[in-house]
Amino acid sequence: MSKVKSTAIYKSPLRWSYWVDAAAELKDTKMLVVTALMIALRVALKPLAIPLGPQLSIQTAMLATALGAMIFGPVVAIPAAMISDTVGFMIYPTGDYFLPFMLTEIASTMLYALFLYRAKVSPTRVMLSRFCICFFVNVVLQQFIYAWWYVYIGNPEQAKESILGIMTTARIFKNLAMFPIESVVLTLFLRFLLPVCRRAKLVH
Repeated sequence: MSKVKSTAIYKSPLRWSYWVDAAAELKDTKMLVVTALMIALRVALKPLAIPLGPQLSIQTAMLATALGAMIFGPVVAIPAAMISDTVGFMIYPTGDYFLPFMLTEIASTMLYALFLYRAKVSPTRVMLSRFCICFFVNVVLQQFIYAWWYVYIGNPEQAKESILGIMTTARIFKNLAMFPIESVVLTLFLRFLLPVCRRAKLVH
């Protein structure tokens, strides 16, 4: 007799049962099919952006990333991010491929999942997920990976400048300027699709 899939909702991911349910998504054929579709959508949206001003734009792939993470959770998020990053680079190559840059995709997808998977999706949760990504991923993690890249190609001085540039005013301002706009767009997007996902029994 097959085990009935849990429909539990959690206030936080700091529970063992949360991770048991997240891991169980790997055995759900329907969820794997949906994950494949989310990866394809994410890759298709990678080159598309909504321009807002000089060097300011909303990356539409963000919407697919958050939607997918909300549906399949933090465990599936890791292979999904790895596949979408690799396939995305193969289809839309930009510069040399450096494997550690994949960590930004994994971290972003994981953060969305930790805030939105099996949770009551509220504007506050969406905003917190986006803030963590804007600061910890886009400002901090990305600069450390750039520093790693510069060391890898034999340019340690540039690596040092990259680390020291983490807290530059321009970098922080760009992310802080985009944070409220992206949060509103993402909230409206998820609010619109949540009823559809519920009817399809993709979220609880």
